[in-house]
Amino acid sequence: QVQLVESGGGLVQAGGSLRLSCTASGGTFSRYVMGWFRQAPGKERLFVAGISWSGITTEYADSVKGRYTISRDNAKNTVYLQMNSLKPEDTAVYYCAANTVGYGGSYSRLGIYDSWGQGTQVTVSS
Repeated sequence: QVQLVESGGGLVQAGGSLRLSCTASGGTFSRYVMGWFRQAPGKERLFVAGISWSGITTEYADSVKGRYTISRDNAKNTVYLQMNSLKPEDTAVYYCAANTVGYGGSYSRLGIYDSWGQGTQVTVSS
């Protein structure tokens, strides 16, 4: 069973930056597709960014393109989400997710991920 632990959330002013980290344990991280999702209060969980096992292929939601960057360090079993030019509408709980069984399609589908972290709160003040 893969365990994912997110960190790096917090309170930031609009226009600021944060970097989220997600560290995996209990599996072979270097084989996993990894994704970041977010969920605002009373709303559905939405795709933010995804990255292939090698780190070569990435995918982003339109709402964060050009502002967010997903990356990974397989030696550290960690995936990152660098968030720049933050907006109040980016406020949400951010979740890290892993696909551990192999997948070759779009990373944006919530259902392809079989392991999830507990989430980290990101709050952007105006």
